[in-house]
Amino acid sequence: MLCLRQACLFTLRHYQARTLSSDLLLSQINNCTHEDEVFSLVGRNTAKLSEKHVGNALNMLWRLQKKRPLLLRTNDYIRNHSQFLTLCVLAENKVEHMEDEAIVDTLYSILRLSVEDHDSLAEVLVMEAWRRLERQVLLSLPALSKFALCLHKKHGHFSPLIGKIAHVVDTKLDSIEDIRILSVLMISISDVISQSFRDRLLDKTGQLLEEKDEVHFSYAKRILQFLQNVKLRYHPLLEKCNKIFLKSASHLDIHSVNLIFGLYEQLGFDNAEFRLVAKQLLSETIDDCYDPETFTKLFFTLGPMAESKVRERLLATAVHMAEEFSSHQVLVILKTMQKMKCRNSYLLEKMASVLHKHLDSYHVLQLVKLTQYLVVLRCHNVELFAKLKTLLFGFLKSSVRPADTAAIIRVLGMLPSSQVEEIILNKAAAVLPQCSLQQLNGIATALVKWNHYDQLHWQNSSELCAKLLQKLNVCGFERLQKANNLNLLLEELTHVNGEWLEEVLSEETVAMCQRLIDQITSANVLQLSFFLIKTDHRCPSLLDRIASVTVENIDKIHPFEISFILFLFSVLNYDPPTNEEFFESCIQRLTSDLSCFETYHLVLLGHVLAVAGYFPPVLIKRIFNVSFLSELDAQLEVLPDTLKQRVCMRLMKLNRAVCLECPEFHIPWFHEHYCQRVFCNSRINPLRQHVHRMLTEILGGSHYARTSVLTPYCYKIDFECVLDENKKPLSYMAQNIPLDGVEGIHLRHDIKDGGRKALPPGAQRIALEFLDSKAFSKDSRHLKGEPAVRKRHLEMLGYQVVQIPHFEWNSMVLSTKDAQLEYLRKRLYGIQ
Repeated sequence: MLCLRQACLFTLRHYQARTLSSDLLLSQINNCTHEDEVFSLVGRNTAKLSEKHVGNALNMLWRLQKKRPLLLRTNDYIRNHSQFLTLCVLAENKVEHMEDEAIVDTLYSILRLSVEDHDSLAEVLVMEAWRRLERQVLLSLPALSKFALCLHKKHGHFSPLIGKIAHVVDTKLDSIEDIRILSVLMISISDVISQSFRDRLLDKTGQLLEEKDEVHFSYAKRILQFLQNVKLRYHPLLEKCNKIFLKSASHLDIHSVNLIFGLYEQLGFDNAEFRLVAKQLLSETIDDCYDPETFTKLFFTLGPMAESKVRERLLATAVHMAEEFSSHQVLVILKTMQKMKCRNSYLLEKMASVLHKHLDSYHVLQLVKLTQYLVVLRCHNVELFAKLKTLLFGFLKSSVRPADTAAIIRVLGMLPSSQVEEIILNKAAAVLPQCSLQQLNGIATALVKWNHYDQLHWQNSSELCAKLLQKLNVCGFERLQKANNLNLLLEELTHVNGEWLEEVLSEETVAMCQRLIDQITSANVLQLSFFLIKTDHRCPSLLDRIASVTVENIDKIHPFEISFILFLFSVLNYDPPTNEEFFESCIQRLTSDLSCFETYHLVLLGHVLAVAGYFPPVLIKRIFNVSFLSELDAQLEVLPDTLKQRVCMRLMKLNRAVCLECPEFHIPWFHEHYCQRVFCNSRINPLRQHVHRMLTEILGGSHYARTSVLTPYCYKIDFECVLDENKKPLSYMAQNIPLDGVEGIHLRHDIKDGGRKALPPGAQRIALEFLDSKAFSKDSRHLKGEPAVRKRHLEMLGYQVVQIPHFEWNSMVLSTKDAQLEYLRKRLYGIQ
């Protein structure tokens, strides 16, 4: 090929470029309907071809390919044709005479025809465009955006030329009025821009989207890709783009929907309305997915929200196509099975058998993900796991990047019955000082598991694991101590979960956030709130600062973010010094823009406010009407099971709170059957049985106390008894109240319907409850929001509530039965 290129160069240099009948030749090139026609014209008129002819010919070759479906394109045929080589050599010779747009168009076309990244013509075209930019012979904005896209496709994300383009965009940003041009430029320069420039781009994009009535969905996809590149979940643009996708639903295909879902997943964004539209669209195209690539995309998008019949059909097709899946497609199928919580043994075995021929093609992080999927899906293929372990060890030995080393060690710790080996400990020890908190957390998780396993089985490396864990903890503390930027610290903490953070670093991290408290701004207040929710810490100084920053910047913070900030204060049951001003400011901001919330989000928001004791009429009336609840039912069908269960439970709790605390709204209680279905299978644990026996002893018989009682409005309480005005226990039999077996749940009806027998004058129902550590914030004896609301509601239902905190019941003071009996007697009879 190189010899042929040199021969062509030698021959063509001796041609005099004549352009006789140039208009006719241009017209002939532009009217071609097949690439062979283009090549025929080039072959007959080589000596006559000007830079315009050459550029148009190359552009026409791409335009002809573009009209064809992807599977029918003939890029290989074109690139290997002798006349294509002739065109490329001619273009190299004439590049200096090309117009700016022609240079960019030619570069774009040959890249679309899949020439190699370092193709000679591509390099020459890039260098010429660069020279013109350096001479400040500025390309037009459309040409500049196309050129930037070409560089992006050539993987020149960090080249100085991209920086030059970013500078041009920066200086001309105010004059850009075309969202198509701006969206292309944003993607191309996303790796080299500052935070302030990024914010200007976001503002300009939002402005252009507001001004345009119709925006093509491909531009919105590019905006999402930009947000992904800069790792920013920016709700105003996400919502605008989502609306564009909804308007363009009839033009979306499975490939577009798949890309959008993938971007939403990476950005941590979800929209039930788009899920509904996508489900309908994909369900209609399920019969048209014959090839593995299209089916894999269908499986990824439709699988997690498919109904049982469609789900079974997708699984059966996946089994049928298994042998045809590429290595990447196998990964996608397994990832989707994990999201679906699908442990279809036949499909899993099929995937495992197919994986053997692909294992050697995966790079290290793909192998880590693959191992994780197989472990979570409970694959039992011993041979496959043995090969995975061998490959992971191979990568571990050669790994020099701390991130890769940490990822490999973390996933090796997930393998079944895996004994720690010396190479792992040595590698871990070597990289610890260079690891981020997230990487340290992954290594710690594996070491804890190995340490426990060795103590139970071999006991030969347990001491080494323990020492390494101590070193790891020191590295974590040192990394925290070096932190001087709250934004960077919170970014690291976003990805740290699990026992290591909670048990080892939690207090130190909160203390470091306190030291950096002056760096809390409207831009990071949400991330800090997420961290405090995750660690369950009630830190007054940080909470007060969050509240003040939120109030001061209430118009700068998106309503969706405000709802999460409120959740922090609600769940921790914390009132900042300016509690009324804080909640009223937040509620006013939220209720003025309820349209930015999805239906199910409004339910979650209503519950958060109810726990804090707020019931905005506009929100309550919005939620409790037939059309809203019908829309909610539709959305629940496409939500993940865990989220669906959470929304249903929160709606029940909100319904109960409104009925008890705001009777003026006249909202009916319609969750009785739901609660009975959820709660009726409960069982009493040994602690409750032990306490019931002691209550029987204190009160004088089993007929004086009931256990696991479901109250009106369906609160389930541990124990119930009734004391008369003289603090004497009243028998349920004497009151003619049915007494079921101790382990049953006693159902009561609404107190308004007369189903509850009236107590004698002066008598008092007692609800005795045990509160575990989840009822209190971390390292605190302060009651959290839900248990506090529960107590308030039970008192409204006529109970005197006696709460037994775990730290009192499990204390050394109550280590004997006699001490426990005396404690219960005092709490029950109110003796101080």
